[in-house]
Amino acid sequence: MSGYNLERLNFLVVDDNKHMRALVKTILHALGSKNVHEAADGADAFKELRHFPADIIICDWNMSPLDGLDFVRLVRTGKDSPNPFVPIIMLTGHTEMHRVIEARDAGVHEFLAKPISTKDLYSRIKSIIDKPRPFIRAGLYFGPERRRRQIDWKGPERRKAHLQAVPQPETGGGLRQAEVEALLGG
Repeated sequence: MSGYNLERLNFLVVDDNKHMRALVKTILHALGSKNVHEAADGADAFKELRHFPADIIICDWNMSPLDGLDFVRLVRTGKDSPNPFVPIIMLTGHTEMHRVIEARDAGVHEFLAKPISTKDLYSRIKSIIDKPRPFIRAGLYFGPERRRRQIDWKGPERRKAHLQAVPQPETGGGLRQAEVEALLGG
């Protein structure tokens, strides 16, 4: 896979499953990364961020005592956050539409469905590099601009019209990776 040289990027992999951490770390090393640190949950990851300057965080959703979503919120809005601007890729097997939206609204940059592949992980990293989004503060939200596409809208009630166009989620089933990307506009 040709593309960016990831050799000098620092990655923090956060997952309570040591086998998944090892898999993600192996993929990152295969992509050329030399500096990958690991944490078993959000609390450990937040401590790790205090002395490790992560350039990108890859974080699982389901962990305890501090899950991935709470970790993202803590990184983005915590008063003692070492780097609220660090790009975060949410990694999870739970791909229901409401979860994708919840992760986006917590401040993640990218969403990656399990099972992962080298191609999909590289695609998310490349997207962070190729298409940097400005950070915004809107009410309680702080994080990357949630809209990926800039639409030159000239009509009234832009957001209301947009919300009506979003298909309603089916009950019980998760979204495939292509559906997640389409929802996020990627």
